[in-house]
Parts: sequence; structure tokens; C-alpha cells
Amino acid sequence: MHHDKIPLRQLIAERIDGAEPSELSPEAAALLRDTLPEPDPEEAGRAGPVYLRSITAAGWRGVGPETRLDLPYGPGLTVITGGNGTGKSSFAEAAEIALTGFNARWDGSNGGKPRIKVWRKGWRNLHETTAPQVAVSLTLDDSAEPVTVCRAWYGVEVEEARTTVTREDGTELKLDECVSADMLDVYRPFLPYSELGSMVDGTMSDLYRKISTFIGLGRLGEMDIRLAARVKEYEDIEARPRPLRAAAVEALTGLDDRRAVDAMAALGGRVPDVDAVRALLDQDAVADRGEAARLRARASLTGPDETEVAGALVRLGEAITAFEDVRHSDAEGARRLAALLEAAFEQRRRSGSPHCPVCGAEDRLDQAWAEATRTEIERLQAEAAEAETVRRTLSGAERAVRDLVQPVPDLLRTEDSELAELWREWSLCRSLTDPAELAECVGRLAPRLAAGCRQSGEEAARRLTDRDTAWRPVAVRLAEWVEAAEKAADATGLRKTAETARKWFKKLTDELRDDRMQRFDAHAQEVWTKLCESSSVSLGRVKLKGTAKTGGVELDVSVDDHEAAAYSVMSQGELHSLALSLFIPRATHEASPFGFLVIDDPVQSMDTQKVEGLATVLSECARHRQVVVFTHDTRLEHAITHLGIEATVHRISREEKSRVTVERTRDPFRQALGEARDVSKDTSVPQVVADRVIPAMCRAALEAACVETARRTVRDERGNRLSLAEFERRVPAQARTREYVAFALLGDPAGDARAVVERLHPGGGALIRALNSGAHGGLAAAGGPRGLVEGTERLAEAIRRFGRGTVGPQDGAR
Repeated sequence: MHHDKIPLRQLIAERIDGAEPSELSPEAAALLRDTLPEPDPEEAGRAGPVYLRSITAAGWRGVGPETRLDLPYGPGLTVITGGNGTGKSSFAEAAEIALTGFNARWDGSNGGKPRIKVWRKGWRNLHETTAPQVAVSLTLDDSAEPVTVCRAWYGVEVEEARTTVTREDGTELKLDECVSADMLDVYRPFLPYSELGSMVDGTMSDLYRKISTFIGLGRLGEMDIRLAARVKEYEDIEARPRPLRAAAVEALTGLDDRRAVDAMAALGGRVPDVDAVRALLDQDAVADRGEAARLRARASLTGPDETEVAGALVRLGEAITAFEDVRHSDAEGARRLAALLEAAFEQRRRSGSPHCPVCGAEDRLDQAWAEATRTEIERLQAEAAEAETVRRTLSGAERAVRDLVQPVPDLLRTEDSELAELWREWSLCRSLTDPAELAECVGRLAPRLAAGCRQSGEEAARRLTDRDTAWRPVAVRLAEWVEAAEKAADATGLRKTAETARKWFKKLTDELRDDRMQRFDAHAQEVWTKLCESSSVSLGRVKLKGTAKTGGVELDVSVDDHEAAAYSVMSQGELHSLALSLFIPRATHEASPFGFLVIDDPVQSMDTQKVEGLATVLSECARHRQVVVFTHDTRLEHAITHLGIEATVHRISREEKSRVTVERTRDPFRQALGEARDVSKDTSVPQVVADRVIPAMCRAALEAACVETARRTVRDERGNRLSLAEFERRVPAQARTREYVAFALLGDPAGDARAVVERLHPGGGALIRALNSGAHGGLAAAGGPRGLVEGTERLAEAIRRFGRGTVGPQDGAR
């Protein structure tokens, strides 16, 4: 199994187990095993990637009323064109903020610089008064059922928004169920223009983290951090005794005490004698243990809480009074009589005999008696409820007072003192059963015991304060130093072990990182080569250097084979190309769950040759990814056409009040011919207008077909296909139709292509003349407007097929 397929934890464990003891001690190996990363969680995984189906915006940036941009989902290239200010970037940023909740234009995420507050307020469209919202429709797991992620704003700040996720049937999901925030961070499929120039600024530590993560080594950084923390922990333990020793020496200085002299001698050597100080403290502790412990225990002794006792006694007194009030009342008598009748009633029920068990009278306890007695019992019990409540209240009050009476503390049990005798008398209160006697005893003893405990505690505290006042703080400092010194001795060995483990692990990290960076490095260089083929600046290896905290991405850049600082020698177009070279391998990594890329305005600052290379790179990405590119520069569209790359092209336009429209464009030939055909069929168009317009439209269609064929057939002197820049230089400018035809068929606008035209389409020469004259003087060709359109289509299609093996010129194309 290849290294990048083995789980990281298993791979590191195997390397630890296989290490020689000479390079990795058993203690260091054990420490490494203890800091291994957690096992990778089970991959939930999806059956397929996430694709975009549409992007919708309303009241957002340059988009006023709601507008939707539909996208062909699945692999393929889609180009969104339009002039500056038409709202292209608004759609790109709408998709980004809908899924991620942030945008680099404002918050400086992913390397961008945070904007000032005034700039951050520019996200709301000025012409739309309804609440802004953006949405993306996604296809998950190759499912035909879309999921819509909508972000709507409820406040005036860009952060004051909420995101909802719904299926087509209206059921709601959590965003993380569709797109993982962690995956969006690592494999982020968005590259806005604001990041093209900032991605490679600074140390690129964020890029280091992301690359490490998606090549499967993100947890190496976590493990290194844990190892570094172990080293730091042991270093801190080793450093702790020094300031404690200085504080102890300062406290001992000038102290007139034999123990202080011994302690200074133990601390004063080049290597302090920890054992001597420990022995000194232990001897002092044995001598001190008995009396000091007793004094501390007495100082902490507390008697009854007088406030709590007073409150409990008040409640007990009220309960006693209430009980005395009902004791001889009708309520009490009712309670007793009810109890008596209930006993008789129960006896009749158990024996089943109607005879009275007391007087022996027969048939006195019959059914009538039972019914009358039951009624009387219920009446008497109701009358007795008050007495029962009072009785329960009294019982609770007694219990509360008894709970305040605590037994004699261990400290006083063997002591023959006034305080001990008073506490013994206090503890006997718990055994009193008469409520009044209990209240009297507690009320009499609680204040005396509380006062006695306070007096005794104050006396003990004074004796503790007076006893060894000068020595005790010093002893505490010495004890702190001894403990720290003993721990530091153990920490020294542990630190050396941790440093050895970390050094070995860094070597392993470099090895694994270089091994797994090979594919990313090769892909980045491949992208760079296509974008900057003729540049004097070369991009070599892309390396990860440093650790998780201080790591960065190192770029091997040279100019004419001389090593150079990357950014100082690159043009803006090359910097943008470098950003794309780092972005594309990351965003198209096989582990990414996103089947799409959204790139905004990558063409700016690129020369025509780089634009052609960009078209090639995007086309290759589009074989396996849905690539959506926004641009105002027509050169990308020209390059795609020139290279014969299959792409869907949408054109965005913006009208008054920020009304944005999206229209899918056709190839120039089909569009011009279709417009000519529509005019020829439109009876509402005046004939005089049609006769002038249709020839011009047909001429435009034929010239577009010629340019299309020329891109494919025209070659340079060495027989190589022309670059986009060279082709555009050779395309006839403001020429006649016959020059376009000669350029397509002969490679030379000045050539005579009449023979080739006639061979391709008999009567083609006359048709071309009719187009030229019709565009200037009106339609005079036979067959009328429709005949002209049909003839143009046949000639144009013949020219479009030219050079594909069906028909060839006599002299061939250059």
C-alpha cells in the first residue's frame, strides 16, 4: 500500500516500532505513542461530488431585482462575460458567501486585507429596497434533486444574516449535512479576484495549513504541537526552582534562628543540597506537629450559629403555642373520637360480626350502624385536620432544633475544660423529648457555647500568630523550593527524552511531507508552465517548511536559471498565475467533495499568451470539474474559441436600477445567421430595410465562419498553429468579405480564393459579390432575402468544413 493510502496514525506507529533504539530510545518511543493523533473518523462520504445548478442574487452588490444565473451542472467549462460593473463578481461572491458565510472582499479571509468600515458597507444594492438575499442551488451525490442554500439579511451589517437549506420538497437541512465547513476551508473552491494578488503575500502560513491538511498530514502539526508542549512543560518545571531559591535566600537573610543558618548553608553551594533542606523541614515538622495542629484545630472550631438557632427557636415556640391551643379543643376531641370510631369500624370489617366487642350487645354493629359511622368518621376527620396540621408543624420544628445540636468535637472529647463540659451539656439537648424543655435548654446553652468557642478560637489564633512568626513563612518558602527542585530533577530527563522524540518526529515529518507533496508540486508546476510558457521566470518545487505554528510555503523561483526571490521578480500577471498554480491543485484534489470551481476575473494583468495558457488549464480542469469563470476581458472567450475548447458562455448585462440580465450566447456564425433568418421571415420589417440589413447580417455570418476556419487552418512558417496573439495580428481588420475568405482558405487575405470558393460551393463567388453590393446598395440577388440566407448558410458551412478531410484547396493552406 502506498504511504498516502495508509492512515496517518498507523503509518507513524509503524515508523516508531521500526526505529532503531540508537535513534529512538524506548522512553522517547513511548512518549511518541502517547501523543499519536486520534484515529481518523469514519468517512461518511458521498456517492458523488457537489455541483452548482444556479446562483441567485437580489439586492446584493450590483444586482437589484432578483436574477438567477443557471449553470450546466457536471464537469465542463462555463464562462460568464460582461463589462465592468455589470454584476459578474456579484454572482461569484453570492455563491461564496451563501456557502461560507464570509467574503474575502470585506473581511480579509484567506490572505486578503480587511477593508475599512466604509468599504464594508458596499454589499447592499443601492437601487433595491427589499431585504437582500443570495442563494445557490446544489446537486449532491449525483442526485437529480437539488438542494438550495439561501442566505438572507435581516440587519444592516454584512454579518447580520441567516442561512437556510431546503430540499425541493421544502424539507429543511443543516448546512453541514450538505457541505462541510472543514472541507470548505481546506478545499475552498472559490478564488475571487481580491485573493489573486494576496494569496502569495507574507509567510503563507494559512496555505501551509491547508496544503498539509489535504495531503493527509494536517495532524502531523497537531502532534508536533503536543510534543512541543511537553518540552515546554518540562522546561517550565526545570526553571521554577531558581526564583523560589532566590526568594527563600532573601527571606533567610538576617534571620536570627539556628534553622535559618542551616538552611542558608544548604542553599548556598554551587549545587543546592535538596536533601539537607528536606531533612531540616521534616525535623521541624515532627517537633511542630502536635501543638501546632491542636492550635489550628481550636482556631477553626465554631459553635452553634446564634442567628440560625434563634430562628429555629422562634418557629418551635410558635408551634408549641399553636399545639396548646388545639390540644383541648373540639378539633382535638374530634381527632380522638374519629380514631376510636375508625378502630371499631375496622374491627367489624375484619370480624364480620355485628355484635359489639366492648359491651357484648348483639346486632348493634349492623349495616345501618356502619354507614352512619363512616359518615361520622369523615365529619370528625375533617374537624380534626387542623389539629393534625399543628401536630406535624410541631414535629418539624422540634426536628429542626435538634438538628442544630452537634456532638462533641474530637478535639474536646478527652479534654477536661469548661468549654468541653459546656459542649457535652449542649449535645445532651438532642435527647430531650418534651418540646418546651428542648426549647429552654437550647435557648439557654447556644449563646454560652457560641461565645465560648469564639473566645477559645481567638486565643488559639493569637498563640499560632505568636508562635514562630518569623520562621514559619520562611519554612513555607523552603518547602516550595524543595518540591520544585525535586520535580525539576525528574523533569530534566523527561525534557531530554521529549526533545529527542521531537527531533526524530521532525525528521519523519519532513520525509512524509516531501513524499506526499510530490503530486501537488508536479500539478502546480504543470499549471505554471501552461500559464507562463514563455516567461523567463521558472517555478521549481513547492515546499512546505517549518512547523504548524511557524510553517510556510517555500517557492523555488528562478529567472533565466538564476535563483531569485519569488515576488520581487514577478509581474502582476505572473503573481496571478502563481496564485492559480497553488489554487488549482488544492481545489481539484481527489479528496475534495466539491465538483466545482468558481474563479473571478483571473485574466486581469495577463498578457495574451498567458490568457491562452489559462484557457488550456481551465479546459483540462473542466474534464473532471465544473469550472465557472467570470471575466470582463473578451480575450479569454477569444482564446477558448481559438483553441476549439468546448464551453458554455453566458453574457451578463446591467440596465437602469441595477436590473441584471443573463443570456446564453451562441457562436458568432449561428447568431448572425439566425438574426438574418429571423429578419427575412418577419413581415413587419419594411422591405427596404430588410434589403439593406439582411446582406450585412449574412456577410457577418460568413466572416465569422471564415475566422472560425482560419483558427484551425492557418499556420506559421514552420507549420505550427498560430498563437492567439499572432492570429489576432493576422486577422484582416475592417476588410472586405473576400479577404476573410482568402484568409480562411489560403492563409493570406491578399490571395485569390475564387477557384477554391467555386469548388467548395458553385456560385459562391457571385454570392459574395451579392453580399458586398447588398450591404451597400440594397438586395439585388435572385431568390430574395430567404434565398440569400440559405445560400450564405451553404457557403459558410462548406468553409467551416474546409481542411477537415472533405475538401481541400489546390495549393493548400499555410
